[in-house]
Amino acid sequence: MNLKFSERANEIKASEIRELLKLTERPELISFAGGLPAPELFPVDNMKKIAYKVVEEQGKEALQYSTTEGYTPLRQTIVDQRLKPAGINVTVDNILITSGSQQALEFTAKLFIDKDDVIICESPSYLGAINAFKAYQPKFVEVPMDDDGMIIEELEKKLREYPNAKFIYTIPDFQNPTGKTLSVERRKRLADIAGQYEIPVVEDSPYAELIFEGNRYPTIKSFDNSGYVIHLGTYSKTFCPGLRIGWVCAHKDILQKYVLIKQGADLQCSTIDQRITAQFMKEYNLDEHISKIIEVYRNRRNIMIESMQKFFPSEVKYTLSKGGLFTWVELKKELNTKKILEEALEEKVAFVPGGSFFPNGGNENYFRLNYSNMSEEKIVEGIKRLGKVLSKYY
Repeated sequence: MNLKFSERANEIKASEIRELLKLTERPELISFAGGLPAPELFPVDNMKKIAYKVVEEQGKEALQYSTTEGYTPLRQTIVDQRLKPAGINVTVDNILITSGSQQALEFTAKLFIDKDDVIICESPSYLGAINAFKAYQPKFVEVPMDDDGMIIEELEKKLREYPNAKFIYTIPDFQNPTGKTLSVERRKRLADIAGQYEIPVVEDSPYAELIFEGNRYPTIKSFDNSGYVIHLGTYSKTFCPGLRIGWVCAHKDILQKYVLIKQGADLQCSTIDQRITAQFMKEYNLDEHISKIIEVYRNRRNIMIESMQKFFPSEVKYTLSKGGLFTWVELKKELNTKKILEEALEEKVAFVPGGSFFPNGGNENYFRLNYSNMSEEKIVEGIKRLGKVLSKYY
């Protein structure tokens, strides 16, 4: 076909994660690739009751159009149950419901990025965000990390070098892909930097409640005195990803721009899914559900780390995350994990090669492993298979 696509469309490439997720449909494959929650933990029976009740009692309203901002009782629930305990004191007027936080990332790109604009992110960073931003053709400036997350001194160097940068993107809690967490002091400083440099900080926070050790850190947004911090949240990792319920929490002036963008994109999120979610949160305790998730994921993380210690070559490095869904593996610099993945697939085990998490390329000697989705037995067997592949290179 002779079609004249836009320059933006021609720049879009397939997401490696989405392509790899297709592999999870192969029953013989042990996949550590996707960031998938454990399906056996979904509250299926309770959701049946709630869905029936919503249709029975609210059917006409649940099947009708609703406001772009989202179902008000759901927004209030997010404020009361998810944001206030995280130190974020806002009202429903600061909340927009989105189709997962991925839509919020796409809207963020559309809102801020013109071609060749500079955006600043951690190195490495979330592949889904990189892909959402890349469609708008920015220049990525990467800031290195250490065990306490993004190095703030390096960030300030970049801000002085690129004073017209449009925003800073960060995943402060159990970062995807590294599993690292930004320290409290750096969170405070980052909130101050947002106001000092008058630059938005986009705080992507899908994993913050999945804490295996210690207490939850305050959000960056909780230190925000200037209104420049935009907080993104979601129910996908703590409840049901298939509902696609996420949210943007921002200053009213910023949020109104997001609302206008959503009106042009899809008018609103699913009315019935919003009402089902709100009713579930009214009748059941999500914190109790999250506690069950944490217990399972902590055990699976421990089993994965123990298996890596047993089956991986001793020179291989990896992170011990204190929460979230991932561990990040570093191999010798000369190795290429895309090539190693081909061999791993022959052993019927999958992971995500690390190069795509670096927006400016390079660093092909890393890969990401997910421990939330596979059973304990499959984790042991999968790491054993992967260790067999890696042993050829050490």
